[in-house]
Amino acid sequence: MHAISIANSDFSLGKDAPLAVIAGCNVLESLDESLAIGRALKTICADLGLPYVFKASFDKANRSSIASFRGPGLQEGLKMLAQIKAELDVPICTDIHEPDQAMQVAALAEIIQLPAFLCRQTDLVTAMAQAAKRHDNIIHVKKAQFLAPWDCKNIVSKIRETFADAKIALCERGSSFGYNNLIVDPLSVPEMQKLGVPVTIDATHAVQLPGADPRTGGASTGGRRDGVAIVAKAAVAAGADGVFLEFHSDPDAALCDAPSCLPISAAGPLLSQLSKIRAIVAPV
Repeated sequence: MHAISIANSDFSLGKDAPLAVIAGCNVLESLDESLAIGRALKTICADLGLPYVFKASFDKANRSSIASFRGPGLQEGLKMLAQIKAELDVPICTDIHEPDQAMQVAALAEIIQLPAFLCRQTDLVTAMAQAAKRHDNIIHVKKAQFLAPWDCKNIVSKIRETFADAKIALCERGSSFGYNNLIVDPLSVPEMQKLGVPVTIDATHAVQLPGADPRTGGASTGGRRDGVAIVAKAAVAAGADGVFLEFHSDPDAALCDAPSCLPISAAGPLLSQLSKIRAIVAPV
């Protein structure tokens, strides 16, 4: 498995590369909040020598309730992401939800993300592969909560049959375990790496309690914020090539997945620990 990279950037992900960091906000709430989070993370990663990509969603299309905040939408969201990219001079990662969004999003974001619930939607997968072929994007595939790690071979195959030289990364984000619960099996990291692609850990969404937020009576997803660091460290120790993390200046007030995101003040200490673990497990 060779590292994959972003052109005209120091970002690389995979074997013989430092721990990659895909991190930012769960959803675009405001430009000021997003810029503050991105600026802080860029500085931390630069100090630690870690390649960094800013992540935020322009739409959260799978919210539990129709009344939940979804974000600014495609057009306004891409404008915000473009401004963040320009002001911070960082690559961008964001989700695609529908096939007809693929080309437009791929023209801006260096990493286009395939959401977990949609990872088996063939039309979406092939549209993203076609967009990546035109724009040289990395495709970051979230493993669905209902899939075994080795079942990701079919997603990788769909992408490669559409674009043989596609740059693919898989992301572990937990598996359904009974009602309203997810677990992370660290063995899934090397299992997915056997498919010949780098693997990241989404430690933020891995601690979700789907449909179990007591604040809303199950109208939103709960979470175990104190488990984020535990999951991240375990996965990096198991060989994960990158981490996917979401932060907020005031996590309890976040408009999406508040119980799972971390305060930005936690980013420096956590990323420093993860970098040290990566250096032990997979020294560059």
